Amino acid sequence: MSTDSKTFVLVHGTAHGGWCWVRVADRLRALGHKVFTPTLTGVGERSHLMSADVNLDTHITDVVNVIKWEELTDVVLCGHSYGGWVISGVVEQVPDEITSIVYLDAFMPEDGDQGTDTQSPGSKEAVERALAAGEHSRIAGSAAQYGLTGDDLAWVDSKLTPQPIGVSLQPIRLTGARDRVPMKSFILSRGYNNPAFVASYEARKSDPSWRLFDLPCHHDIMVEMPDELTEILIEVA
Repeated sequence: MSTDSKTFVLVHGTAHGGWCWVRVADRLRALGHKVFTPTLTGVGERSHLMSADVNLDTHITDVVNVIKWEELTDVVLCGHSYGGWVISGVVEQVPDEITSIVYLDAFMPEDGDQGTDTQSPGSKEAVERALAAGEHSRIAGSAAQYGLTGDDLAWVDSKLTPQPIGVSLQPIRLTGARDRVPMKSFILSRGYNNPAFVASYEARKSDPSWRLFDLPCHHDIMVEMPDELTEILIEVA
């Protein structure tokens, strides 16, 4: 491993799992970097842990504990989509270990926000339906909604699992730790155009402390453009 090896912690989004990063993780590891792709409680290979107790704090703790137990420092922390909520909370708890934070077509919540404040109408309705039915999760739907087709669509759809609704109902508490990270980046997918993501991207154009990137693909950037994403992650590390 080279002396300029970096440490990446990659956090997935709604209904996904650590599996979604395999193409990027393989590329980073082949270049000598350390990569961790934790799967959040209740989804993916940890879907058997779904319960009413899973909330945003649970998912934040999932990632914080990887950083603590693996004794990680100088971390490049990247969150995709819903993962933006998670990394915003993680950096509040272990700010000294995060050197670079990356929002990958992701939510950037403000203090006191909860998921239902920024979700798409369809996602918010799914949470409300599950809540009314006394269920702990909402269905994943198909990755076709993220623009995937062909073999990529079949692969992702085969692995999506229901998303715990508790993560959308708990307000996040932030003190600005995100803005104090030395290196900050936002990567936007031009083929998805989620209004919340576009707004976060545009709002940082006038802030020189942020680096902005955009890619000509759909939402699951790590699936569609792993080479380009790997290059950007190394650049912002």
